[in-house]
Amino acid sequence: MKFITMVTTTNPGKAGPMPPELLQAIMQLGMSTGSSLKDTGGMRDTGTVEVKSGDLVVDGPYAEAKEAVGGYAIYELPGDADVVDYCKKFADLHRKHWPAWEGRITIQELVPMGAP
Repeated sequence: MKFITMVTTTNPGKAGPMPPELLQAIMQLGMSTGSSLKDTGGMRDTGTVEVKSGDLVVDGPYAEAKEAVGGYAIYELPGDADVVDYCKKFADLHRKHWPAWEGRITIQELVPMGAP
């Protein structure tokens, strides 16, 4: 099964910059997953485009955000429990190395087009 995880910092104004020690710890954790890590990178919120009551509603480009999507990772793992376990370890690294950080990790299964 393939999963995408997205990390959102919910207090970017208070959290400050990511400590270098956290990045090192994340890289070590990522290497421990072996070939199950397929892709990873950073993300920046740019804007949203919605259809609401038949109209297009555009928000952005953003100059400042209350939340910041920090990055994503794509994994190929046996099941839901495996990706949740990984994300718990990832979040725990944040607690240890970046105590001011608050956020969430969203996990979604990637399903090929046309799959039931």
